[in-house]
Amino acid sequence: MDVSALGNQYLNSEYVPFSSASVPEVQSGTTGAFEKLLKKSQAQGVSNNSFSSVKKPPIDKTDKLYEACMELETFLIKNLIKSMRSTVQKNGLIDTGFAGEVYEDMLYDEYAKSFAQNANFGFAEMAYRELSQLK
Repeated sequence: MDVSALGNQYLNSEYVPFSSASVPEVQSGTTGAFEKLLKKSQAQGVSNNSFSSVKKPPIDKTDKLYEACMELETFLIKNLIKSMRSTVQKNGLIDTGFAGEVYEDMLYDEYAKSFAQNANFGFAEMAYRELSQLK
């Protein structure tokens, strides 16, 4: 079965998967159909950066809600680090007893705090914006 022939047959057919009212000038076999649609949408006022004009309110990083959101982000990152570490075999560098487990847990806490402050994942900002609307 020739798959490329099926693709050419579909592309050359008159079937358009959306209503013809939205795209009246598009015809099969037209080479610049996409360019025509793009020019038409720009003429109607639809731009590529129509969402960039929406300004987000500033975040008050001293607010207790934001601090709680940062703790949530730290918790999520710590769980991510722990689950990633569980996929790697232990090499014996760190003691696997109770003290070693406590050390690893504290180490992952510090890694998570550092990542949350410096990596700018955006979980805290997203949660703060969601929850500040409910305030």
